[in-house]
Amino acid sequence: MSTDALLSALVTLLVTVDPVGIAPIFLSVTEGMTKHERRIVALRATLIALLILTFFVVGGQSLLHWLGVELPAFRIGGGLLLFWIAFEMVFERRTDRKQATAEVAVRQDHMRDIAAFPLAIPLMAGPGAITAVILLASRSDGNVMAVLLLLLLVCAVMLACLCVFMASERISGLLGRTGSIVLSRLLGVLLTALAVQFVVDGIRELLVAPS
Repeated sequence: MSTDALLSALVTLLVTVDPVGIAPIFLSVTEGMTKHERRIVALRATLIALLILTFFVVGGQSLLHWLGVELPAFRIGGGLLLFWIAFEMVFERRTDRKQATAEVAVRQDHMRDIAAFPLAIPLMAGPGAITAVILLASRSDGNVMAVLLLLLLVCAVMLACLCVFMASERISGLLGRTGSIVLSRLLGVLLTALAVQFVVDGIRELLVAPS
């Protein structure tokens, strides 16, 4: 995997998972917990999300094959999904949706399982992140080293999430409302370009595929 491909994969994962954007939600769903309890929730959520994304990196394409979904079709569909996520980020809708999901979890009194829902699923390992890792894994063309590098990138992004959770109070205070909005919109623009590229790749593969 080339340096450009690695950088593109890292940006895609960081934008779709959005560690900084999850920080204020982590604070809200763990409100009233001690620092030790927050640390346990953060570790558990990170581990669950890592296991989910690792499964889709390794077995995502096999799952698609079993379901009878061709990879070019998934590239196009996945690219459109990522484009919608980017649209929400640019127009400041994604944060509100995430916050609403978190509030539902709290209202339903799922504090014991809050690491699994809503933190690990769908905030960290949601549809966008799952789609991204399957699309990125498809670019490896069966190259074991490329898959291992992608898994390392997934681990790095999950570690970034863990670090953000641990420092969520400080980060939220430093960025403020305005800073979070600006960062989200900038990342949304980057994700838009990456999503369009996935769609273009999928259409190109469909056009050149033998009938």
